[in-house]
Amino acid sequence: MSQNVEEITQRVRQYSDFIQKIREEISRVIVGQTDLIDRMILGLLTGEHILLEGVPGLAKTTAVKALAQTINAKSSRVQFTPDLLPADLLGTQIYNPKTGEFSVKKGPLFANIILADEINRAPAKVQSALLEAMQERQITLGGQTFDLAPPFMVLATQNPIEQEGTYPLPEAQVDRFIFKLRITYPSSEDEKQIMRRTKDANIQAASVVQPEDILKAREVIDSIYIDENLQDYIVNIVSATRDPKAFKLDSLANLIQFGASPRASIFLYRASKALAFMNGRGYVVPHDVKSLGLDILRHRVILSYEAEAEDLDADDVLKQIFDAVEVP
Repeated sequence: MSQNVEEITQRVRQYSDFIQKIREEISRVIVGQTDLIDRMILGLLTGEHILLEGVPGLAKTTAVKALAQTINAKSSRVQFTPDLLPADLLGTQIYNPKTGEFSVKKGPLFANIILADEINRAPAKVQSALLEAMQERQITLGGQTFDLAPPFMVLATQNPIEQEGTYPLPEAQVDRFIFKLRITYPSSEDEKQIMRRTKDANIQAASVVQPEDILKAREVIDSIYIDENLQDYIVNIVSATRDPKAFKLDSLANLIQFGASPRASIFLYRASKALAFMNGRGYVVPHDVKSLGLDILRHRVILSYEAEAEDLDADDVLKQIFDAVEVP
């Protein structure tokens, strides 16, 4: 097995050169936010979608645009508003009176990298239209089904739901996002650099990776070794969100209304492999799983009214779970 892991590690190092190039290009545009940059790259490597939450002005949109610029692929941006219609995302059929036929005008979802800006300002019909593209990687338009070309990824930004004019996203849709990232204010030193860079506001990231490179990297990631004990660790963490008492976490039993779905286990498994790939390893270590846990689980655990009354959020509960579940 050790020989096999060494071979995988060699392949990982061979095909992961573009990771550092993407980091460097995005860092030309974004000051700090290294965790955000790495999580966006992880989303790209796993082929899954990411939800970014934070107050306006924290460079969420700029970061997503910078990532799209580093890939030689088609990207599009949709500003979600209360009057948005499904056709504004999917496209529509146009009637030609001369031929008596309909032609399809494709919408902005027919791209590789989608920036869904302020996603929680749009009504339920629009969210449903987006959901098919996110889950099935296809769009149904006028009775025709169109497959979306890989890589396909939705990077959605949202404002905290307490803000005026926002709608809570459906649980089924939120569960499709591999990460929910909370964007915080920059440090004092980073903010000084941001002020100094205002004269370079038009700087853009260069294209440094081809879609084929990303698809090849995904094949290598699939081959990365993850020990049986680590697989048990992932399942135990997710199981603890559903049945805390089984893991001697009786105090959490009344705080969790619904635990994480099996999709949480799948995403932890896949993202851990992708993180090992980013770090040049052909095998997963416990830190890979633990460092990704909050971002993958925080939007899948539904807390009870009792937790809200105690002013606890999902992160507070999950930290107790990670402290209690034995690390292999």
